[in-house]
Amino acid sequence: MKTNYLLPNQFKKIGWIIFIPVTLLGLLWLIFEFEPESFDIKTIALFNDEFLDSIQFFAIIENNIVDELLGILIIISGIFIAFSKEKTEDEFISKIRLESLVWATYLNYAILILAFVFIYSLSFFWVLVINMFTVLIFFIIRYNWVLYKSRKVLVDEK
Repeated sequence: MKTNYLLPNQFKKIGWIIFIPVTLLGLLWLIFEFEPESFDIKTIALFNDEFLDSIQFFAIIENNIVDELLGILIIISGIFIAFSKEKTEDEFISKIRLESLVWATYLNYAILILAFVFIYSLSFFWVLVINMFTVLIFFIIRYNWVLYKSRKVLVDEK
């Protein structure tokens, strides 16, 4: 089966090597909000709205980039894991991949709808921040779980 949209299989290993430690660091950052001063740099902001300050467009601001780096690395490594070819890529794998993506999307938006109804104020903001990553995470979990179960069934039949 031709799958031009998938990355080479080697990207999956690279993705896992980056994803696991960066996700753990991201969770620690969420809990403790640790921002080392060495990551305070001047950055270009297309839009900046500081609390009790004026709105700025195309400004240079001082910002700690730990959260941005963690977010970018989680997204890139998650994409590497989710969209890398398997060693044997066939129609069954494609079917699992598609079903997992649909399932992850449904689950992600179900959680978001519940958040709209039951979570408010700054807590809702944090739900939205985490929600940026959940489609990828739900997809990775479900895809690998179904793949694992199908391989186990295959081994049991032999």
